[in-house]
Amino acid sequence: MERIIAVANQKGGVGKSTTAINLSACLAEAGKKVLTIDIDPQGNTTSGLGIDKNNVENTVYELLLGECEIEDCILDVEVENLQLIPSNVNLAGAEIELIGVDQKEYILKNSVEKIEEKYDYIIIDCPPSLNMLTINAMTTSNTVLVPIQCEYYALEGLTQLMHTIELVQERLNPDLEIEGVVFTMYDARTNLSLQVVENVKENLDQNIYKTIIPRNVRLAEAPSYGLPITLYDGKSSGAESYRLLADEVIHRGDEEWQ
Repeated sequence: MERIIAVANQKGGVGKSTTAINLSACLAEAGKKVLTIDIDPQGNTTSGLGIDKNNVENTVYELLLGECEIEDCILDVEVENLQLIPSNVNLAGAEIELIGVDQKEYILKNSVEKIEEKYDYIIIDCPPSLNMLTINAMTTSNTVLVPIQCEYYALEGLTQLMHTIELVQERLNPDLEIEGVVFTMYDARTNLSLQVVENVKENLDQNIYKTIIPRNVRLAEAPSYGLPITLYDGKSSGAESYRLLADEVIHRGDEEWQ
């Protein structure tokens, strides 16, 4: 059974694209067939996987508007076992162009259903807002993975996101679950990071991944080279952390593995 995971948080700068890129790469490194879908108009996941986002013919934008088939958008990237559906700034206009379109919440889902059995995992990088693009990602997905930055306002956006997920469950996708929360940009030198982790654990009745992603210079540098951390610096603490996260994702719900 293939798993479709939306990586979502409506706060920007929480390590969402970093997580989408590197979780995808680590799942692929573990021998899984992975498709990453960039549904964020900023296109950071697209460029972070080495694709020139301003120079691609078919993106998720053309797909949502029915101007191409899903097979026409899928690109190979430098990582073995990993493919990408790219995005760029054109996608910012999609919401307006989809006004009045029937069943517009399910456009991505209907396309993905045609190819999903080819993959073990489909990872969708959502925009940092709760709009029609995010809703399309959530109707397509089985689960939502929420990256949370270890900072003071971490919990603020979370309640809103949980509310959106509940609404999608009620009205559009009753099978949607929370995959779990993953802490990013953890700085072991500050008490604040530790307090945020404790605070979220106390206030959130959700699966929280044991793996915590550290603040790591190599992780921050990798996207400018168009490489996931596994290829840019496979021995860095950032690469090791994302491998551990991929391991946890693979074994989610697997009691013996704990």
